[in-house]
Amino acid sequence: MVEITDSLDVKQWSEFVYGHPYGNIFQTPEMAEVYKRTKNYEPISLAVVDDEEGEILALVQAVVIREMGGFLGSFSARSIIEGGPLLVKGERGMAALKVLMEHYDKIAKKCALYTEIRNLNDMSQFKLLLEKIGYNFEDHLNFLVDLTKPKEELWSNLSKSRRRFIRKAKEKGVTVEEIKDHNLIPSFYDLLQLTYKNAKVPLPDISLFESAFDILTSKNMLKLFMAKYKDEYIGGIMTLTYKGVITEWFVTGSRKHAKLYPSDIISWYPIEWGSENGYHIFDFLGAGKPDEEYGVREFKRQFGGSLVNFGRYKKIYVPIKMKIAEKGFKIYRKMFIK
Repeated sequence: MVEITDSLDVKQWSEFVYGHPYGNIFQTPEMAEVYKRTKNYEPISLAVVDDEEGEILALVQAVVIREMGGFLGSFSARSIIEGGPLLVKGERGMAALKVLMEHYDKIAKKCALYTEIRNLNDMSQFKLLLEKIGYNFEDHLNFLVDLTKPKEELWSNLSKSRRRFIRKAKEKGVTVEEIKDHNLIPSFYDLLQLTYKNAKVPLPDISLFESAFDILTSKNMLKLFMAKYKDEYIGGIMTLTYKGVITEWFVTGSRKHAKLYPSDIISWYPIEWGSENGYHIFDFLGAGKPDEEYGVREFKRQFGGSLVNFGRYKKIYVPIKMKIAEKGFKIYRKMFIK
């Protein structure tokens, strides 16, 4: 017999994720705590446990995200499962996965328009099962950089223009420093706000960055690097670090200082740093859909990573409300993101 629980022992949870071949930072209890402290974020943490042995058979960490509070928030609510679910091998794991996701859907559909599973690895072995319970696969690209290669090879794998811009940034006096002071989070956030306004997409509340910094930095699970010119910060990248993987989470470069190439130097820095500090993968965390133009994809491509298509799984709970929300988001972008 198995039991579904939403109050898993934290130590057991951590050990399961860390020991799992696909274990990643987004499925950890630390990330669940980050979500709990973030405005308009609500974590859903569930596990299927063997009644007799107490063994975790399957686990999922999701987060319901709303762009605003109140009634209107329900029209922007979606549940994101990044890098999960995780399960043990064999028939027991597959059976537990089915039980887990069916239970999860009952909870998620009450508070979200849809769920999106964002794969960080090849999850095609679960495709049939997920499709049977209503999830549809969608292509989605990403770039992974192999940090075990010599630093000189990583540098030579960059495009000529990226190498040139990074050199120019250094020649003009741009430096990169690791941020260890919580009080500098607003400086990073201010830069991000400008980047997201230009892209016309909503930015999470600053509480996400503050809670992530406070909870994860002390555990060596987060690194914040910022590019500086004279006495001014002109770019930054917040990366997640876990099990030898560096994940690009949020990145920004000042348009006002475009001729100083902050986006180039700040994107290269954690790749160089990771290769020097024993990490094995730099994960760009997404490069868009293959059939849609995406300028950021071309930028990421020029950093020498391998192109992968692990895709995503999506399940829409309320199709009619979803269509209304999609139209509303277009209006919201025009009216409020300027």
